[in-house]
Amino acid sequence: QVQLVESGGDLVGPGGSLRLTCAASGFTFDNFAMSWVRQAPGEGLEWVSIINALGGLTRYKDSVKGRFTISRDNAKKMLYLQMDDLRAEDTAVYYCAKYQSGGRVAEWRDDWGQGTQVTVAA
Repeated sequence: QVQLVESGGDLVGPGGSLRLTCAASGFTFDNFAMSWVRQAPGEGLEWVSIINALGGLTRYKDSVKGRFTISRDNAKKMLYLQMDDLRAEDTAVYYCAKYQSGGRVAEWRDDWGQGTQVTVAA
């Protein structure tokens, strides 16, 4: 059974930093590209960053380029998102998910669970 458990969210002021962590189990982690997805209040799911299976290729949503860094540790089955220079518009619940090319972001994970809340406010 696929399990993805996010942690690291918090309340932080504008310009602050957070590091999100996703612990994966129940599947062969290093066979899959992974992603961070977020959902802002009243909005739909949007992908934030994607990393390929070996960690050598990354993609970022334009609004987070240069501020967020995705990484992974395949030996530990962990996915990370370092978020710097946080802005109010980054406020959202953040999730990790296996990346799937094509289709809707909502289809990337069967059970989205609780995620981890990131709130950026003065």
